[in-house]
Amino acid sequence: MEPKYLMLKNRLHEIADLNKISQVLGWDQRVMMPPKGAAARAEQLATVGKILYEKFTSDEMGRLLEDLRGYEQSLPFESDEASLIRVTRRDYEKAICVPTSLRVEMTRTAAQGNQIWVEARKNSDFKSFLPVLEKQLELRHRYIECFPPAENPYDVLLDDYERGLTTREVQTVFDQLKKDLVPLIAAITERGEELSVAPLHGHFPVDRQREFCLEVIKRFGFEGDSWRLDPTAHPFASGSAIEDIRITTRYYEDFLPPALFGSMHEIGHGLYENGVSSTLERTLLARGASQSLHESQSRMWENLVGRSRSFWRFFYPRLQATFPDHFSNLDLEDFYRAINKIQPSLIRVEADEATYNLHIILRFELEQEMLSGSIALKDLPEAWNTRFKEYLGIDVPNDAMGVLQDVHWAWGMVGYFPTYALGNIISCQIWEKILVEIPDLYERFERGEFDLLRGWLRENLHRFGRKFTPKETLERVAGTPNIEVVPFIRYLKGKFGEIYR
Repeated sequence: MEPKYLMLKNRLHEIADLNKISQVLGWDQRVMMPPKGAAARAEQLATVGKILYEKFTSDEMGRLLEDLRGYEQSLPFESDEASLIRVTRRDYEKAICVPTSLRVEMTRTAAQGNQIWVEARKNSDFKSFLPVLEKQLELRHRYIECFPPAENPYDVLLDDYERGLTTREVQTVFDQLKKDLVPLIAAITERGEELSVAPLHGHFPVDRQREFCLEVIKRFGFEGDSWRLDPTAHPFASGSAIEDIRITTRYYEDFLPPALFGSMHEIGHGLYENGVSSTLERTLLARGASQSLHESQSRMWENLVGRSRSFWRFFYPRLQATFPDHFSNLDLEDFYRAINKIQPSLIRVEADEATYNLHIILRFELEQEMLSGSIALKDLPEAWNTRFKEYLGIDVPNDAMGVLQDVHWAWGMVGYFPTYALGNIISCQIWEKILVEIPDLYERFERGEFDLLRGWLRENLHRFGRKFTPKETLERVAGTPNIEVVPFIRYLKGKFGEIYR
């Protein structure tokens, strides 16, 4: 093997290790760390980030990548070696545009902002969060200025999560989505009283919720020797290696869905990371190809699997056994209809499959206005509440359930939100392909069998990690490089047309 390639790979091992150390520190901050450790943790993350960034953007790294151009061209495009050189070069060329000092400040501010957000959300106090938001927007503007002018400044931020995708392309997809979705939601909600969500409320002890969630996700692929499930304020998935996957959820003793479907959602992310080929471990390729592809996996396991009637034909008797006082006299069909009720609601992560996308479109529009300055940040709660009423028809009672409900802006993750709705759409593009290749998939769910689905996803998507661009990856797994709304709308109409017949 080319000696300089081995040098590159060894350097990337160190960089990948530092990146994973940062992820474990971040996991600990959000799951285990006592609150007063926040200031010190911010400095620790900033220090690790500084070392990582300096190593990655070093002149030596640039020379190695340049020297390896001929070697890369001599290899098959799909090989691990050519892919690692190609993707590393793209990452390097973007990274060197940003001064180390700015990158460190962004890392430190994100860590500091997390704890401030936790307290602000707890107290529904936007004013205490406003300085963090102002600082993060200032940092985003400085970051954007590091790059050549884009058609839309938001493109620069979006590219961090969905490489190569533009704001214009997202807007086109969302315009089509709204065109099809708004009348569909209106038609469904006119008949919304036919379904009751009362069965999902009651008394559900946390220990039994956890027990049942673990039973579900173990069927999906959770293994105790390489996975963890922990509670947190805002659910997420993380880890330090392909065989170290950490997922989180949150429990409400009076409402079952958040923990149940949150666990299914996060294991979808975890299965993607866990399914990456072991040959890519400790490299920049050992994670998902993009955030929207990642989200397609979490939404697939949460909704296309976890809210299907076939899934519950297997699991509902087990849920009844776990909460006999609550579900023993409720038949499966009433439960199935309850978990699939279309009803505008306040909290994004608890929204139904259809209205969820309006939550995302709202944030996508507000982020662009925040970035352009057409909304003063101090007026963001009012703008949020007004648009929320317009899109979802609900009055927002307080900032904790409104503008403060998500942690992303505390971390400076402007440009991330669109990937959630794009993931919804992509999940259905992939699902149609899966159903052609595994026509008895739903019958397998009724027997509690999920290994064939997991294996198909690993073979056709997960194992590649970041070897290919998002569009190249989508073409491989779904047969087209384009994000297409039609399969998603077709899925919604088919499913909810039957439920609300």
